[in-house]
Amino acid sequence: MLISKQNRLTKIAVSLAAAALMLTSAPAMTAAQTAGTAASKQKTPARAATSSSTAKKKAYSASAARARRATLARARAATRARELKELQTPRFRVDEFGREVPDVRAEAAIIYNPETGEVLWENHANDQRSIASITKVMTALVFLESNTPLSTMVTVERSDVSRASTTYLRNGFKLTADDLLNLLLVGSDNAAARALARVSYLGYDGFIQRMNEKAKELGLENTVYADPSGLLAENMSSAYDLARLIAYAAADERVGAIMRKTSFSTSVGKSTITANSTNQIVRSGDIDVVGGKTGFISRSGYCLATILKLPQSGQQVAFVVLGAKSNASRFWETRHLFNWMASRTKALLEGDFQQPHQDQHQQQQ
Repeated sequence: MLISKQNRLTKIAVSLAAAALMLTSAPAMTAAQTAGTAASKQKTPARAATSSSTAKKKAYSASAARARRATLARARAATRARELKELQTPRFRVDEFGREVPDVRAEAAIIYNPETGEVLWENHANDQRSIASITKVMTALVFLESNTPLSTMVTVERSDVSRASTTYLRNGFKLTADDLLNLLLVGSDNAAARALARVSYLGYDGFIQRMNEKAKELGLENTVYADPSGLLAENMSSAYDLARLIAYAAADERVGAIMRKTSFSTSVGKSTITANSTNQIVRSGDIDVVGGKTGFISRSGYCLATILKLPQSGQQVAFVVLGAKSNASRFWETRHLFNWMASRTKALLEGDFQQPHQDQHQQQQ
């Protein structure tokens, strides 16, 4: 009995001790849980703040990008406007004789009287330079000289169009030699140049050889040809040589008449090819053009050789601009030279202006 009573007392004591222990640890657990809950509550606002910050940053970035693009577009437009205004303004300088003469932006230029063979004004006119598609003027002359019938049907081959850059043609197209000649001089079609050389009785390599022989016959001392299209930088000439060449070519109405066309169209099967003139002066129609040809590759810069009629007298004068910095520049430079020439027609053509310069030019030679 006594032992049983002692056991009950012992159990009661153990129970009381356990209860006391639980009461003692409860505040600590509650504090830990509270701290954990607080930390959890703190983390949630932090993530929300970060997410909100990122969203704001993304929204700002998109808006800023649009603003930057708009600013750049306005800057480019303003730059183009300034450049065009500058191109439209002729530049002059005073030469060694105290006369006001053109100050061209291009690398080389000349004004040449084809009737007398006189150089009326020039700047680096005898420098040998790449001439790009002005090459096609000689291509046209040599093809016509070959007496290949213009009615000859030509099938365009893969070699004609391969890496041709500027062309309206496709492998397998069938069209006449006359069509090719028009595409050559109006649209400056490189594949047309290759096809004409290939189908001539001279053959492709013989055709190029004949181009060089023709240059020598015409006395073009700085002129050499490496291909009929002008894609190769090795096609070289000078402003002086090209002034004489364009005058010679334009005098052949078979060539001159084509160079004066604003566009040319022909049918190939069920399709129609339309080539617009690369010569902006021809397309504008405000100056009387007798003949002309453009040219451009990276090595040559933008080039133009043309024969224009002066408004007062109808006198034909050759203007050549080589190595201009832009497409628009070569045409504005030519216009400035034309206007300067037109305002001094009497003095220039009668020799009162150019004689001292001509004497110096002859001494240099």
